[in-house]
Amino acid sequence: MIVAIGADHAGYPLKPRIMAAIVDAGHEIFDVGAHELEPDDDYPDYARLVGTAIAHGNADRGVLVCGSGVGAAVAACKIPGVRASVAHDTFSARQGVEDDDLNVLALGARAIGPELAAEVTTAFLAARFSDAERHTRRLAKVIEIEHDALTGEFDR
Repeated sequence: MIVAIGADHAGYPLKPRIMAAIVDAGHEIFDVGAHELEPDDDYPDYARLVGTAIAHGNADRGVLVCGSGVGAAVAACKIPGVRASVAHDTFSARQGVEDDDLNVLALGARAIGPELAAEVTTAFLAARFSDAERHTRRLAKVIEIEHDALTGEFDR
């Protein structure tokens, strides 16, 4: 699996540990930055890069790291086809994929330690969408909301 990873200035210190967890789990990294610590790096820029990698099929999953994870998840969800969420525990990371087909994990470097972040990332990457009827039905409704937004249904 190819995993896009991006981190702003707040997430940058945690990024190497997350990258190691991705490699240790047997996956390839598509690193969109930051490649050095820049205090003016903004999470929406990296959310755009990771989300675009997912939307264009250049990556299968994505991991975003910012201060709380919240801003990066919100920004990434603006990209059609991206389903991003903060998860700071292994249950939510796994369940988000199994039940909701989560494809971008957002982590808050100021909210989670490096070892737990690595465990959460590993759980996220190991999980697969269940294809259970109720989850497929719900996912179709989420995709319908996205479609309606893209086609102007909410502009009426």
